[in-house]
Amino acid sequence: MSLATTLKLGRVSNLPTVWTNGLTGLVLGGGALLDPRTLPLLVALSLFYVGGMYLNDAFDADIDREERPDRPIPSGLIDQRTVLNAGIVMFIVGLCLLLWIGFVAEDGTGGWPSVAGLVLITAIVVYDWHHKGNPFGPYVMGVCRMMVYVTAGLCFLVPPPALLLLAALLLFSYLIGLTAIARQETLREIDGFWPLLLFAPPLIYGALAIGSNLTAALAFVLLLVVIGIAIWMLRRRLPGDIGVAVSVLIAGICLLDAIFLASAGEIVLAWWAIAAFALTLMLQRFIPGT
Repeated sequence: MSLATTLKLGRVSNLPTVWTNGLTGLVLGGGALLDPRTLPLLVALSLFYVGGMYLNDAFDADIDREERPDRPIPSGLIDQRTVLNAGIVMFIVGLCLLLWIGFVAEDGTGGWPSVAGLVLITAIVVYDWHHKGNPFGPYVMGVCRMMVYVTAGLCFLVPPPALLLLAALLLFSYLIGLTAIARQETLREIDGFWPLLLFAPPLIYGALAIGSNLTAALAFVLLLVVIGIAIWMLRRRLPGDIGVAVSVLIAGICLLDAIFLASAGEIVLAWWAIAAFALTLMLQRFIPGT
């Protein structure tokens, strides 16, 4: 298997959004960037994401042969079972890292990180296994990203603070809207514009955070532009527009993280999240993000 196939299977262009999610959950959960638990946490979350993408392709192989024959499995670049086994191995390694964080690292929080990790893995598998035609699919995907926040927070503080839970709910709303739009990529007609309403709660929070500092204001304006572009493309509906809109919205996750980080006073990390937004867009030019 070539490196290009490996990267395409894992949609690694979107990994910066996972890293900013992890940092946001860490900060809102009372952790610190230089804590020894931070790097293993980010590696574990990355493995869960890439492993989930591998399982997504493994489970969708039959459908992809009809709808996306250029994907690695239907095009014959890699065997379906190999992809499935690789995803499972990534889940196991990521879970072992969370066990180390909880039970071996100094000031560990016991079994909470690994329990949260198991919930996250379960949500990923449920989504990958049954998301085609499943009306609850967007909600399951929302739970996946929400659990990234919760898992990161539980690595540092139990129970998680109210602000972390609020941020998780706002991210949940954003992901439901994003996933509902992504599901329309293979439809010939737009199945309603209701997903756009789910971007309202994060935008309302961002508008309220403008007064915190200029970084929060910049992140909010950029997020507003991202959602505006997605709406425009969704209405225009030229070939490829939905895919581009989804990719831009995925990158926009970093901007939502930047708003949370800036409003929490972590200005440097907020700028890193804004840079991660730009990095995601750049990487998506080489590795498809959808």
